[in-house]
Amino acid sequence: MKLKTAMLLTTGAVIAVPALVLAEGHMSDSMTLVSWGGAYQTSQIRAYSDPYQEMNPGVEVIWDESSNEAVSRLRAMNEAGNVTWDLVDVEAADAIRLCDEGLAMEIDHDEVLAPAPDGTPASEDFGDLLVSDCFIPQIVFSTTFGYRTDQVPEGVAAPTGACDVFDLETYPGRRGLNRQPIANMEWALLCSGVPYEDVYDTLETEEGIAQAFAMLDTIKDETIWWSSAAEAIQLLADGEVFMASSFNGRLFSAIEEQGQPIGMAWDWQMFDIDGWVIPEGLPEDRLARVMDFLHFATDTQRLADQALYISYGPARASSAPLVGNHADLDIPMAPHMPTEPANAENTFVNNYEWWADYRDDLDSRFQAWLAQ
Repeated sequence: MKLKTAMLLTTGAVIAVPALVLAEGHMSDSMTLVSWGGAYQTSQIRAYSDPYQEMNPGVEVIWDESSNEAVSRLRAMNEAGNVTWDLVDVEAADAIRLCDEGLAMEIDHDEVLAPAPDGTPASEDFGDLLVSDCFIPQIVFSTTFGYRTDQVPEGVAAPTGACDVFDLETYPGRRGLNRQPIANMEWALLCSGVPYEDVYDTLETEEGIAQAFAMLDTIKDETIWWSSAAEAIQLLADGEVFMASSFNGRLFSAIEEQGQPIGMAWDWQMFDIDGWVIPEGLPEDRLARVMDFLHFATDTQRLADQALYISYGPARASSAPLVGNHADLDIPMAPHMPTEPANAENTFVNNYEWWADYRDDLDSRFQAWLAQ
């Protein structure tokens, strides 16, 4: 399943001021960047903000770990007329929602972002990952499963993917799942027999929603519902759960950097993309600083550099050939990427456009189901 291409706007509403021009004017001496915390945010700091601050020693970078609340927080800031964030890391579906609601700024990617080293415009280098006129992609990642290797029952093959989560007979023990509907609803339908290509059409019906909740009911009492990816990893590290969903980069960090007894179960991993949005309504000096940072932090080398610290694929085509060994462990990163063929036999691509339309409703219904 291919990621869909979004049409780029060419109206006067699109911000098309090159970063180098903005850099000539007055820029703020600080930025508040919002991300997800943990190993992912550390990779951003090492690949993006640390080298940027070395080039701009007077700039203060403040990190906020509130990306999981980005939509609700930006809605509240906009209503209050007080936007305190300068740049926000979000998943693609949330970027589309924020753009549609006028809470994120539209940009001309070719004007704002650096071209590839060979001169290829940014819009071509990012290609299909430019799913919104407000979205600046950084990574391709997946939500998948880790399991405790020391808790696999004797004589039983290790779990291979999402559907093993629903098999309490073969793999007893508690599960760890996100307190949100994305991925959980799709896995529930897939693992109850709905063909891959029919999942979202099924999920648009009351019968399909009921089928997904019925499948989740089979493991609900054995599930700890986490609110942050760091919590999921901690549940695995502490042995409180046998299997837990999390982002593949978080699992990589636990396995390779921390030496936890955790294995990867890649089957039916959910591919997604993650990147920046600029909040609408920033003052001119803060916007100028953001544009200058974006031009630097999203170029070919910087996106490749991030993959030296975490196993997420860079969003630019020109960055992929530059990815080598882990910066600290000196192990090849390619085998740990979600896009590695050995890891991607059965994959699910998050339909972020669908979720942009249905997220608010299914969020409410999912939370009501959890409370039952």
